Amino acid sequence: MLYDAYEMQRSMLNGASAIATFGADWMRNPANPWSYVGGGSVVSSALEVFAHASATRGKPAFGLTHTVIDGREVAVTEEIVLQKPFGQLKRFRREGIEGSPKLLIVAPMSGHYATLLRGTVERMLPSAEVYITDWRDAKLVPLSDGRFDLDDYIDYLIAFMEEIGPGAHMLAVCQPSVPCYAATALMSADRNPCRPRTLTMMGGPIDTREAPTAVNTLATERPHAWFEQNVVVTVPMMYPGAGRKVYPGFLQLAGFMSMNLGNHMMSHWEMFKHLVQGDGESADATKGFYEEYRSVCDMTAEFYLQTVDLVFQTHALPRGTMMHRGRPVDPGAITDVAVLAIEGERDDISGLGQTKAALTLATNLADDKKRYLMAEGAGHYGIFNGSKWRNQVAPVVEEWMATHA
Repeated sequence: MLYDAYEMQRSMLNGASAIATFGADWMRNPANPWSYVGGGSVVSSALEVFAHASATRGKPAFGLTHTVIDGREVAVTEEIVLQKPFGQLKRFRREGIEGSPKLLIVAPMSGHYATLLRGTVERMLPSAEVYITDWRDAKLVPLSDGRFDLDDYIDYLIAFMEEIGPGAHMLAVCQPSVPCYAATALMSADRNPCRPRTLTMMGGPIDTREAPTAVNTLATERPHAWFEQNVVVTVPMMYPGAGRKVYPGFLQLAGFMSMNLGNHMMSHWEMFKHLVQGDGESADATKGFYEEYRSVCDMTAEFYLQTVDLVFQTHALPRGTMMHRGRPVDPGAITDVAVLAIEGERDDISGLGQTKAALTLATNLADDKKRYLMAEGAGHYGIFNGSKWRNQVAPVVEEWMATHA
């Protein structure tokens, strides 16, 4: 019922958004005499902000068509290397460039699309042959394709690394730090030749007992059954995945928005003022952020519930009780994969120390293969996007990969 109610509201807002867009354009049209009346720009700006906030969003495009290497512009094309029911391995091919280190960027399956890491990919393109996990919206996956849980996630990562081949590096952004760490431990125990040369984890919940945030508190203050009964819904009949149990993207977005509601309201207020003042460039910057931020997708209920249980409630990985298909996940098996842990000083999603814990858990890894970076002044998104990522964090990642190539 919740999903059906959301779809009904979304349909109504679609119509309201279209009318508001028409109204904003009409109020700005030079041929409309009312556009010259005092307050016309205020009305048109208000309508534009409402139209943008209420518009429906699908999966965004990466839109990365070129990069610059050694001062020369190089064309970039996207290609699907391996396709699976719940996700695909995407490669950004740089025309005429060979021999660069291969890097798998693992995007979070946390309600947003992989395009949230557009800035991460863009910054690494000049120095690496970049691959990314392009997860699929669970509501679009038919029930006939089966289930997808944390064990499957780990299997996908291993399959992706094997597809890329030996010598590749892995970079996990936030939520996938746990399955990436587990996959690395399992591949190391098996002496899999395709295990990563380096594993970089950024703002990941390896041990959420360290400096718990509001996100961690939400996941621990209620029993596991509460999540199953209150946030898991059934995909409506209008989608290919009809009947599948999911944690919907709109609930995840609502949770993130409510954590910093005041900041989001101020952002839209500033966008309104920019529009009134005719500062379209500043308004477009805010619009661009929310175009991506509000593009959300569903994740399977089994993956979501297993993550809540193992990562946030029982802390299975740091306690040494995590299993993968009946097999223990032992970080001590990591002996030759160089591990870099990165945290943001102002991260309000993964607190300081949560990612750093990975270095302690790798008990058999030499100290020269461990490194920790605390990005000063960076929040959660700042460690993988924006100027702090480009100038403060990415150079360390590149240096780490080069040192352990």
